[in-house]
Amino acid sequence: MIRLENIGVTRRNRSGEDAVILEDISLSALRGKITCIVGPSGSGKSTLLRLVNRLEEPTTGRLLLEGEDMALLEPLALRRRVAMVLQKPFMFEGTVLSNLQQPFRYRNLPLPVAGSGEVARSLKLARISPELLERDARTLSGGEQQRVSLARALISSPQVLLLDEPTSALDRPATDKLAMALHDSCRQEQLAIILVTHDLRLAGRIADVLMYLERGKILEEGVGSEMLALPRSEAFRRFLAEPGKE
Repeated sequence: MIRLENIGVTRRNRSGEDAVILEDISLSALRGKITCIVGPSGSGKSTLLRLVNRLEEPTTGRLLLEGEDMALLEPLALRRRVAMVLQKPFMFEGTVLSNLQQPFRYRNLPLPVAGSGEVARSLKLARISPELLERDARTLSGGEQQRVSLARALISSPQVLLLDEPTSALDRPATDKLAMALHDSCRQEQLAIILVTHDLRLAGRIADVLMYLERGKILEEGVGSEMLALPRSEAFRRFLAEPGKE
């Protein structure tokens, strides 16, 4: 579904020098699979995620979506296929239903109503009760808002879902609900999900593929639960011993 080939990102730092953010990154994210990326702060995780949504552009290498060079795709059309859920969920003013209708407003399409198939499907995938549809979205709990943000991303039936630290402000019960929603959405919709997270417990539960990124390089990758139980590289072992440095 998504393929990154020899991606490099170099940016000019405050001193006017070139700083390497990502170096020779190659990875694939497949349909029906969750790829989790972990690593210390400043390792390039969020930059990598933003490249996949063309919020940033690589210095070298290329990104492919179902074999198409993403640099040749119109950004807004791409983002209908590659949706992103941000770390801090943003709720538009109004009800939960109004928030779910927002992608249709942007595209000047008819708005789905409360009983429509699109709304029902997105609520089910995000594990949101239909009773919340008429609630003011900004009065919901952090966990509920994050799942509304997920439902809003899913309602347009993207092919790829990107998430940047989606559980950073959530308690464990809310994190567990979001984890189940992500797992269900991935499998039922055959989504390719790429998730950047500091939450190693979450990664161990849902990662089909886990990647450890440090100083702009992928130093280790494998099955999530296996990597966390038996880390192979010294760098990843060191990171697991001091997760507070994230």
